[in-house]
Amino acid sequence: MTPSIALVHIETPQQRRIRLWLPLFLLWIPLLLLAPLILLVILVVCIVGEINPWHAISTFGAILCSLPGTEVNVRADGNHVRVKIL
Repeated sequence: MTPSIALVHIETPQQRRIRLWLPLFLLWIPLLLLAPLILLVILVVCIVGEINPWHAISTFGAILCSLPGTEVNVRADGNHVRVKIL
């Protein structure tokens, strides 16, 4: 399953809280339009780097499908940022 929504929570020392819901599924529209160019770039990079292009594409797909459930928490200088991908 590909990620569809990212939840972003930002807290600052002044107790300002920002919560964003980012619809990742909207990124698929430009990605589909750029797909031929992306595949061409992947093919050229794989030929130059002597990598099997099918293996590179399947690895990228596996990484993309494993993103849901990922949660990243960052704290620095009193700021707290949390990103959760659904």
